[in-house]
Amino acid sequence: MNGQWYDADAGPLVRPYAVTGGRTKPGPHGVRFDLIALVAVDPEGADAAAESLMGPEHRALLGLCRSETQSVAELAADADLPVGVVRVLLGDLLEGGHVMVSRPVPPAQLPDVRILREVIEGLRAL
Repeated sequence: MNGQWYDADAGPLVRPYAVTGGRTKPGPHGVRFDLIALVAVDPEGADAAAESLMGPEHRALLGLCRSETQSVAELAADADLPVGVVRVLLGDLLEGGHVMVSRPVPPAQLPDVRILREVIEGLRAL
């Protein structure tokens, strides 16, 4: 082949708008998922009956989160989906109570480097 793809060589293709139902924003509340936000399966939201009604992409994201907590960027890479699609799908899962999202700590709320160095020096003095 001359580096061109033909129908059979390209593999299955589903357009992102078909996966998200034409939606571009996650959930009705417009929740924004940062790339470094951590996503984990909510053990209280595990419902096999509800999961069986989900699309394959939703189930794939849940499967990835079951093994370990992952960031939105990792989920997008592992699921081989665009980040925008993953954000919409995570909005569905969050709204359904299937996942928990830990948002990153804003830099203004992180401890000062000077204080951390003083703690380290205090521990070394022990």
